[in-house]
Amino acid sequence: MTEQVEEFEVGRYLYCVVAVGENGSDDSFSMSGIDGEPVTVLTENGVGAVVQECESPYDTDDLETVRDWLLTHQEVVDTAGQTFGTPLPFRFDTILKGDDERVRTWIADQQDTLESHLAEFEGHWEYRVGVAWDEERVRDELESEDEELADLRERIDDSEEGTAFLLEKQYDTRIRDLRQARKESLTNRLRESLEPLVREFDVLDSNSGVLGDGASDEVVQVAFLAHEERETDIGEMLDDIAADPGVEVRFTGPWPPYSFAPELEA
Repeated sequence: MTEQVEEFEVGRYLYCVVAVGENGSDDSFSMSGIDGEPVTVLTENGVGAVVQECESPYDTDDLETVRDWLLTHQEVVDTAGQTFGTPLPFRFDTILKGDDERVRTWIADQQDTLESHLAEFEGHWEYRVGVAWDEERVRDELESEDEELADLRERIDDSEEGTAFLLEKQYDTRIRDLRQARKESLTNRLRESLEPLVREFDVLDSNSGVLGDGASDEVVQVAFLAHEERETDIGEMLDDIAADPGVEVRFTGPWPPYSFAPELEA
């Protein structure tokens, strides 16, 4: 849903849509959401919208507050997924103007689309893999494997300060290119190994970190959508990569399909 939210007095903040089944009821889910407000599920014909009341968009220049809101949003969607199965998550700060009945009307209007997406994603979750490597070890390996790099290193060691400075620039460029090639090779290895086990695969920006704060030391980050029954097979495949010297593999999930769920229209 991408509705532009303007001023309003009554609204419902939307976390996700879930399959509640024919016997699902409005009291089948409760927890605290953003700013400690109660979160509930509003049900209509077996489909539920996880919501909380709100009177304005969540907007602030305080980054810590935004971070808290994002983490709470994720916590609610995660809990809804554990309760009902794979949810269809909304983006942060998706708000439907109106009361509970407005939400039920929206569910009824979108019934076929929502049921179709929920069935499509049933049992499927998002998983993420990050790979970190020992930078010093990689540098040593590249020097031993690449004649040009080894030659530059030898010439740097034998040169005066001025010449050595210029050679260092060439060395940095060469090792950056080789490092990028190794990173792409690792990404392709992950893609080819995972392809038989997953439904969708996506390469993430390894410079941004999970929360976009640039704090990650992982050189490769990927996300993929897979059925929960393939978790063991995926873990065993990743064990093979983690067995490489100097390589650390971080496997997280299952997560709601944040990267793969469709955008829902209001």
